[in-house]
Amino acid sequence: MKALKLILGSVFIFFTVYTEAQVSVGIGIGTPPPWGPVGYADVRYYYLPDIEAYFDINTSLFIYFNGSTWINSPSLPPQYVNYNLYNGYKVVITDYHGPTPYVYFNEHRQKYVRGYHGTPQKTYKQENEQRHGNPPHKGRK
Repeated sequence: MKALKLILGSVFIFFTVYTEAQVSVGIGIGTPPPWGPVGYADVRYYYLPDIEAYFDINTSLFIYFNGSTWINSPSLPPQYVNYNLYNGYKVVITDYHGPTPYVYFNEHRQKYVRGYHGTPQKTYKQENEQRHGNPPHKGRK
């Protein structure tokens, strides 16, 4: 009987630890910004073709090339300080999760040229407004 209790106790502890380990896997996923496109789970980066920069959802930092090195910054590059993130197209990078998305910059830059627009996107802010009964306003930034 003691052996059975010991085995059952061990199994319980194993599953408790296993369950906690499974839960902790998703903790590194960041919260998308209100201007981010809705409908993408488990992504880390957006590529912003109009400004040739990335946004890291996990760190809430923009990543851009300043002419000599890649910069991680909480704000847009200085020349794009007035860029409207809600209106600009965001390419969702679904096939890369590492720390340096710019290793594919030349490919992204060629595939998604400035002014690129793929399928229409709804932002989290627009979805939230519609969910709470506030219709989207044309021209709202």
